[in-house]
Amino acid sequence: MLKKIVDALRQAIIEEMERDPNVALLGEDIAVFNGSYRVTEGLYEKYGERRVRDTPISEAAIVGAAIGAAMTGLRPVAEIQFNDFMTCAMDQICNQAAKIRLMMGGQVTVPLVIRAPYGATGRAAQHSQSLEAWFMHTPGLKIIMPATPYDAKGLLKSAIRDDNPVLCFEHKLLYGATSPGGKAKTVVDELDASVFTPAPEEEYLIPLGEARIVRKGSDVTVIATGYMVHKACDAADALSGEGLSVEVIDPRTLAPFDIDTLLESVRKTGRLVVASEDVLTCGVSSEIAALVCEKAFSYLKAPIARVAAYPSPVPFAPACEADAIPDRSMIEDAVRRVMG
Repeated sequence: MLKKIVDALRQAIIEEMERDPNVALLGEDIAVFNGSYRVTEGLYEKYGERRVRDTPISEAAIVGAAIGAAMTGLRPVAEIQFNDFMTCAMDQICNQAAKIRLMMGGQVTVPLVIRAPYGATGRAAQHSQSLEAWFMHTPGLKIIMPATPYDAKGLLKSAIRDDNPVLCFEHKLLYGATSPGGKAKTVVDELDASVFTPAPEEEYLIPLGEARIVRKGSDVTVIATGYMVHKACDAADALSGEGLSVEVIDPRTLAPFDIDTLLESVRKTGRLVVASEDVLTCGVSSEIAALVCEKAFSYLKAPIARVAAYPSPVPFAPACEADAIPDRSMIEDAVRRVMG
């Protein structure tokens, strides 16, 4: 069993490279220096420079080359070292990769995966953002956000096989990175093993667009993305001591989004909290809340509560970062509010 997201992602890539010789990797330092957080460790030695290609420090070039490779028969997996720098390739991602298949009447597909670490880990404003909502706004892109090793492997394998461009957002703390403050243990060491499920080494796929009910409950629904899934489960554990039964849902895929699973839960509980690490304004939580209001408003017993980052660049000082980024206590407070 693979107990780390890093290992699960690497195993997914290996399985797909073994299955399909057209799968190739490119990105900054992915060969010689094993990529961001060592996801691509050992792959250069295993597959050689034709299939594991180091690139210049140019996100526009990385994505542009990957699009061309995808259009001409390969299935490239491109790595961007931090999701913040996907902004340097916005034209390539949003105006090219997302639109080419439609513009060419389906004659060409773009089977491209772009992997990128996201989230706050004490790296300050230009290395700590969660930008997934920007890309949810672009038709033609699919977006996955695994919160466990099990989901990381199954989702990435499905993404590599998809004939459309897929963005894979991977929270840095879930890799096993050290959190701000220099704690001896990593965040992963402290996660509930029943939630942070390992990945089996045998073959399996997780279809894009299927949410996971992480924890069943009857009083309130909490839908959370990425690392926030674990904070939501911690909050649910704490709130159970107050007699509250919290259902936690992980959408796993933001586009396409599994609205049916969420609506079924909301119709049961009548209350909803949405938790995401991106900025509150026009963020993931805004879209999810709007969908529920449109489709299940009459079932709501209380206003929807949103938990997200404050409208501020992510500070460098650990104490300031902790104030800007949503945590377990904010989810607990939101649940208490909707419970009245």
